[in-house]
Amino acid sequence: MVEHVVTIKNRAGIHARPAALIVQTASKYKSKILLRKDSDTINAKSIMGVLTLGAGYNVVIAISAEGEDEAAAVEAIETLFNNKFEED
Repeated sequence: MVEHVVTIKNRAGIHARPAALIVQTASKYKSKILLRKDSDTINAKSIMGVLTLGAGYNVVIAISAEGEDEAAAVEAIETLFNNKFEED
């Protein structure tokens, strides 16, 4: 299992567009990918799950993946966060 911690850097947080990007990216990988905020853990391949996290600006999220392509999956999703979902 691979896990990285990221901070949401885009001012609007995770709304519909970033959530869709997360789900689209996660769906490219075979690994089970999870996002964790505080005590809430959701499947990164679920648009409803990602939206219900209610993750805003400066919130810390843990990205974890388990499976054959876990490292690449976590890296790809972490890149989305680091690039502010290309919003700024």
